[in-house]
Amino acid sequence: MNDLRPLRTPAELAEAGLVAPEELAGIEVVAERYAVAISPAMGSLIDRNDPNDPIARQFVPNEGELTITPEERADPIGDLAHSPVEGIVHRYPDRVLLKAVHVCPVYCRFCFRREMVGPQGLGTLSPEAMDKAFAYIADHPEIWEVILTGGDPLVLSPRRLTEIMQRLSAIDHVKIVRFHTRVPVVEPERIDEALIAALKCSGKTAYVALHANHPRELTPDARAACARLVDSGIVMISQSVLLRGVNDDPDTLAALMRAFVENRIKPYYLHHPDLAPGTSHFRLSIEEGRALVAGLRGRISGLCQPTYILDIPGGHGKAVLGPDAIRVSGGCHTVSDFRGGEHVYPPSE
Repeated sequence: MNDLRPLRTPAELAEAGLVAPEELAGIEVVAERYAVAISPAMGSLIDRNDPNDPIARQFVPNEGELTITPEERADPIGDLAHSPVEGIVHRYPDRVLLKAVHVCPVYCRFCFRREMVGPQGLGTLSPEAMDKAFAYIADHPEIWEVILTGGDPLVLSPRRLTEIMQRLSAIDHVKIVRFHTRVPVVEPERIDEALIAALKCSGKTAYVALHANHPRELTPDARAACARLVDSGIVMISQSVLLRGVNDDPDTLAALMRAFVENRIKPYYLHHPDLAPGTSHFRLSIEEGRALVAGLRGRISGLCQPTYILDIPGGHGKAVLGPDAIRVSGGCHTVSDFRGGEHVYPPSE
């Protein structure tokens, strides 16, 4: 395998020993629908002798992605229902998502925005759309935080990031800018002085939310990239997805959360998998997830405890999957959103 370039096609995956020849035809069908990319850093982590390798499971396409279950949906958390202008999602009163770009350095096989990201996805916002997005933020003084997501915002050049941050710096009511990213793990070399300077140039408080799901992802290079961010004064938090075959055991979850804390990253959210198309092979039941998270209590330091959450389908926001937030009756779950509304999970068709 050429470790110096990303793997983007089924043929390259086969050449790298990540897809068996007899699987290639099925993988090509998957790749026609969903974007594929594995960075050199992640490709080098995959154990080709382990058919259940948790890194491979996250990034190597699988024919299971062609199985769509009735409850799955193209926009599982309802971004589009809360998008007043292109590129903005305004679900909660004091914060918005700004989706400036819809490409990523890697494509997770469980991605909840898999119908929107990638070369065939929504694309990078045009200058005109960016103007409208910033105008919306400026016109809504209740917006205290802007969260850059997408796509992965740290694939943008330092010049582009600087432009975004400078425009936010002119909006006084925005105080916090948060970046949701996998880059420090999957392309740690991108976290250089120029990128860090771009994140800090606005005078706003910058947070970086690192997405990682398995402790092996925090390689020495990734840890060094995170240290560069934290040493510069940027606060880091984590987000992970609870995934069958990746981190659905207490030892792996404990090691992941401890690794975050050791690297000065505060564990933040552990997401229940969203109802994205073709992802049922990743999903645990809520009962399984709650048992795993409960098992962390007392096992690891309170510093290491994430909040286990469900993004309620339909755009109703997040619910904490604790004992007071969810009721079970007749095999169905009822969860409450932040407005007090109640919703059945999984939703009926």
